[in-house]
Amino acid sequence: MTYMINIDQYGWIGIMGQGAKETILTPALCRAARGLLDWTQTDLSEKAAVSRSTIRDYEGHHHEIHRATEAQLRRAFEEGGVKFVEIEGCGTGLCLPGPVN
Repeated sequence: MTYMINIDQYGWIGIMGQGAKETILTPALCRAARGLLDWTQTDLSEKAAVSRSTIRDYEGHHHEIHRATEAQLRRAFEEGGVKFVEIEGCGTGLCLPGPVN
C-alpha cells in the first residue's frame, strides 16, 4: 500500500493511508480533558455534537471511535482551553494554560 506524508492542521507530520494514523485522544485523555474543564459527558456531547452514549462507551473501553468523532471531541476540548502537548518519551499530555501576567 502506498502512503503519503502530510502535515495536519496542528503542524504534525504524519503518514496518510488507511490505518496509518494513530489516535491521539485515548479514553483516559478524554476523561482527563473533561476533568480539567469540569465537564460532564453531557457537556462534552453538546459541545462536540457527539452522542453521550458514544462518549460513555468510548471512555468505558467498549468500542473505538472514528477519526472524525475524535476530531470533533478534540476540537471541543481545544475550544474549551485544553492544550494537547506531546511529551518526549511519554506520549500525549494535557494542560490548561495559566493566566498571562
